[in-house]
Amino acid sequence: MPRRTRFALLAALALVSTAAVAATIPPLGDHVVLSWNDLGMHCMNQWSADFMVLPPFNNLQGQVIRRGTATSKPQLISGGVTLEYSVPGNTTSMGKTDFWTYAPAIFGVTLPPDIGLTGKGLTGTLDPIGTLFEAKGIPVTPFDDAQPTIEKPYQKALVIARDAQGRELARSTPVIPVSIEVNCVSSGCHSSINNILNGHPREAGFDPNARPILCAKCHASPALGTAGIRDAGYFSFRIHDQHKFLDSRMTGVDLCNKCHPGPKTQCLRGAMSQRHALTCQSCHGNMATMASSIENGRTPWVNEPSCGGCHGAAYAEEPGKLYRMSTGHGGVACEGCHGSTHADFPSREENDNANNIALQGYAGTLRECAVCHGDGVPQGGGPHAPSVAGVGDAMLAASSRLGVFPNPARQGCSFTASATPGLSGRLLLHDAQGRIVRMIEATPSGTRMSLAWDGRDTRGVRVGPGTYFARWQQEGRTAAARVTVVR
Repeated sequence: MPRRTRFALLAALALVSTAAVAATIPPLGDHVVLSWNDLGMHCMNQWSADFMVLPPFNNLQGQVIRRGTATSKPQLISGGVTLEYSVPGNTTSMGKTDFWTYAPAIFGVTLPPDIGLTGKGLTGTLDPIGTLFEAKGIPVTPFDDAQPTIEKPYQKALVIARDAQGRELARSTPVIPVSIEVNCVSSGCHSSINNILNGHPREAGFDPNARPILCAKCHASPALGTAGIRDAGYFSFRIHDQHKFLDSRMTGVDLCNKCHPGPKTQCLRGAMSQRHALTCQSCHGNMATMASSIENGRTPWVNEPSCGGCHGAAYAEEPGKLYRMSTGHGGVACEGCHGSTHADFPSREENDNANNIALQGYAGTLRECAVCHGDGVPQGGGPHAPSVAGVGDAMLAASSRLGVFPNPARQGCSFTASATPGLSGRLLLHDAQGRIVRMIEATPSGTRMSLAWDGRDTRGVRVGPGTYFARWQQEGRTAAARVTVVR
């Protein structure tokens, strides 16, 4: 099918979808607020008398959209509006953490009660940055006022957009996720804090008794903006390198949940993990890979896995930007429609899904055009349509040949490609629009990869006839092929 014809078909389908669901979305006003947390989870040390990895420091972001009409397009608002935030039921952090007691010794600042390192409190306003609004460094804890000893990592914040006269335009309830499950002792790994600090090498003047200790003071942490001591290495490198022996003892999220919270919090909760069975290692690699990638030049927090690495150019971030910093359709942030990193919609947690249920009537990616376009009929084939038109070219570009037999396929087929023995890789099956329908992970034992596909998607449902694209990925090695499925 010619590219122009395919694009026109996609546009027609989008119009049909919009007309069919416009009457089913909940009643909305003239404005919509999209809001989210940038990382999907923030961690903090509850007690800081001995050492600190991370302080209470949470970020909320949002955008305000003036909805379209039959005669006007939706518009992102950058001025004349204020976004205020609060955390209902969580009005103070004092007494729930000793952060304010030790902030002078750790960070060299004396802070007012309930005010964080950036001057933000538990209530306030998001700062405008173009069409994006952000409150950075909110010192929230995972303990509400009613039950201050019970950790609740997925509390909801309240974001309200007001006009210049203070009238409410719209509101949103993003999750403001935070967990204290970063304790090396409570994880069951170390016997005591003294054991950890006394076992630390006495280098660069390190004194285990000069407490409280900020790990990022010596070990650079882009998350906190510290340069550290060059020879000490990034904090992320040291942690993963020192613990890479665990790769042979544990696998999957159970290993990562020892530090990336946690066995109770289980912050990896989005559709990629819940629907497609991805683990932390599926994107980041194991502990040894995390360490070696930093040793070989990767900057932690700055250079991270990209959506485009698996999903292809049709569903990639902006060039040179992380997913959490990228915008797409009409300038809307990717996280505004798809959810926060590690909590992509639909999430396992009910609170994560609340915003989109309020906007479109059901959980999942914000996909109903009428939410933003109102009575207007959007033109084009949807947010990813321009890239979707060139899916085939993008999938097959810069790849070696992936063997396919039989092709065309009726009940399934097998794939072969050159491989590196002992190194994990993945076979990705994409439909004609570039969407992933199946992922098969494998670790070849020899120099040749051979994998079978049964012609079914991740739900176990047999795919329909049509054109599909298969890609084998193994670190820098890629092989691709076009597959025709017939009935």
